[in-house]
Amino acid sequence: MKAKIKKIQFLSSIIFLATVAFLLIFILTKDKKPTPAKTEEHSEKLILGFSQIGSESAWRTRNTQSIFEAAAENDIQILFDDAQQKQENQLKAIRSFIVYQVDVIAFVPIVEDGWDNVLQEAKDAGIPVILVDRQINADPSLYAGFLGEDGLEEGRRAARFLLNKCRNRKGTISIYEMSGTENSSVVRDRAKGFREVISTDPKFKIIHSEDGDFLRSRGKEIGEKLIENSREYSSNGRFKSDGLYFENQKIDAVYSHNDSMTLGLLDSIENYGVNTRNTIIISVDAEQKSIDALTAGKLNCVVECNPNLGPMLMHLVKQIAEGKTIPRITYNNETFFTEDDDFSQYEPRGY
Repeated sequence: MKAKIKKIQFLSSIIFLATVAFLLIFILTKDKKPTPAKTEEHSEKLILGFSQIGSESAWRTRNTQSIFEAAAENDIQILFDDAQQKQENQLKAIRSFIVYQVDVIAFVPIVEDGWDNVLQEAKDAGIPVILVDRQINADPSLYAGFLGEDGLEEGRRAARFLLNKCRNRKGTISIYEMSGTENSSVVRDRAKGFREVISTDPKFKIIHSEDGDFLRSRGKEIGEKLIENSREYSSNGRFKSDGLYFENQKIDAVYSHNDSMTLGLLDSIENYGVNTRNTIIISVDAEQKSIDALTAGKLNCVVECNPNLGPMLMHLVKQIAEGKTIPRITYNNETFFTEDDDFSQYEPRGY
């Protein structure tokens, strides 16, 4: 009986000592916080789902590179999708990003319409969306903000150059416009801004606008068509080589919505040996090849559309991840280049 009592006392002492030890450990460690590097929350990277429309130009390729470079610098993981110029591919990509539960979605919308349903799905999943480069027609509450170029101002800059260039010319100035992808916001804005300025002087007239889909191949096709069709109005059955013509009307100026189409047009002009020395050609983007064409006297003005959106995009992504509200519109810094510049001051474009 005594042995049993002693055994109980011994066990009680052990339990008491263990309890005291646990309390001491708890008191000593209760104010210590776990090291962030060791917690699961801090070891995970932010994940950005990004859908690009394609790789149709040097500008677009550089735009994608800029985003990847900035993501690496900011330790942000990217799930990337190339939509290959198809909206249905972008819709699939955005839905896959939702399933994966990325932190933020960013995409370059190929056209303005048709996004409401998928953006509502993203909102319901609690995933914020940033529009990049192009805007859309949708309820603004379905996306966090827009990052890209000011297409209206790009169009205005092109028109201001033209007005100044032709300020002393009399008679009608006939303008041929090579437009970009139909139903895209950048096309609408570049066209609207351009028309807004030239409308201040009635001598400027757009005689035709052709959809070139932002492609060099289409720009070349448009050039060939203009040159070949001039045969119909030639007295000797040969194409007219003293400039570009549309329905027998000489084109005084070409306004092209991007460099790829412009370079395609220049390909045709060179292939056919057409003299466009007196044709004013204005382009938008400012790829290195278009700047080279400007310095060579083949172009008169190049309006910059800056593709380097990566750093600003990552800044916005991190702001959203921290629960902050980003601006509805964030424009990139842009300039323009003209035949009157000091070409020795130009720096390599890098794209």
